[in-house]
Amino acid sequence: MTQPKFAPQISVPATYMRGGTSKGTFFKLSDLPERCQEPGQARDNFLLRVIGSPDPYGKQIDGLGNGSSSTSKTVILSKAKQPDHDVNYLFGQVNIAKPMIDWAGNCGNLTAAVGACAINMGLVDASKVADSANSGICEVRIWQENISKTIIAHVPVYQDDNGKVQVQETGDFELDGVTFPAAEVKIEFIDPVDSSSDMFPTNNLVDDFDVSGCGLDKDSVKATFISAGIPTIFMKAEDLGFTGTELQGDINSNNELLAKLEKIRARGGVAMGLFKDESEAQSSQHIPKIAWVAPAQSYTASSGKEVNSSDIDLVVRAMSMGQLHHAMMGTAAVAIAAAATTQGTLVNAAAGGDSLSEVRFGHPSGTLLVGGATEQVDGRWQAKKVSMSRSARRIMVGEVFLPADAF
Repeated sequence: MTQPKFAPQISVPATYMRGGTSKGTFFKLSDLPERCQEPGQARDNFLLRVIGSPDPYGKQIDGLGNGSSSTSKTVILSKAKQPDHDVNYLFGQVNIAKPMIDWAGNCGNLTAAVGACAINMGLVDASKVADSANSGICEVRIWQENISKTIIAHVPVYQDDNGKVQVQETGDFELDGVTFPAAEVKIEFIDPVDSSSDMFPTNNLVDDFDVSGCGLDKDSVKATFISAGIPTIFMKAEDLGFTGTELQGDINSNNELLAKLEKIRARGGVAMGLFKDESEAQSSQHIPKIAWVAPAQSYTASSGKEVNSSDIDLVVRAMSMGQLHHAMMGTAAVAIAAAATTQGTLVNAAAGGDSLSEVRFGHPSGTLLVGGATEQVDGRWQAKKVSMSRSARRIMVGEVFLPADAF
């Protein structure tokens, strides 16, 4: 009998989902090949091959990625081991061009899909799902393993003709950056900042940030460094030579500008204590994020939709994995909410400088409403809760194929 010259393909159960303005491939931990059920190189190689990275062409044609940071994502779900939680959620941001997966942070957008996916995978106790039929909402308590935080997803459900409770995925909730409406999923990020640390790692609401040698026409700019949702560096749009109404085409096609922003991001990571030196930023492109803010102003979103200044509190633009994000990362939206509701930050100042409990900000695809509650405890600023609404939908459930020797 003739043996195959090359290793055959294997198949692994997977779910392809949209969550917020991102897409990712979701796995149940127990479905992964045995050697991939533990962290390590085998798992990383497996997920890289599934997504189609590294791809020097930047398209991920030979995988489930779509050549953007918003779609080069993986999720591993398992039954929660933490008390009073339903599901464990581990997120991996797959680098498109390099053989690297960043496990350092969360994806706030895909968080919106975790509760629904966990219910459909049978990871949420059946009795809890059944009991949610009367209220129409199943409250899924998520343990976010990357950052060791609790997230609560309020997943809409309904009872089908056979009496089984199902996830409600269709609806009329519209999310800018997503073409079609779907069911609204309310997300609460509980205590998104460690109680033992300061939400502002430099202990300042605004810092004089040394950007000498970064390609700007000045050696120092004002910055708010915050660690809520995901470590983020906020600066004034004008200090970067921007207006705050930029779209992807204004930024992502300019390699010189991208290199300048990456240099600033690396410098900021050192200022926040995330890196010992700027060179370490190359191996951690998921954090920190870099963003710029400006007062509310009218602009035309990428879809052609007109965003009126009277409908928003401020404008924000953010970089993700070296590119201007087409909308707003969910974790960065958490940082925006926490900073905007803390008087004295650059984000709060751009929103008018008042005491705020929520803000609606403009991003490249439209607008987003976020809420937050911050307070000082023993001299440290803490975000007690941040909330926002997203939507999620299954796109495909089945098996993903990859060569057996790829991992």
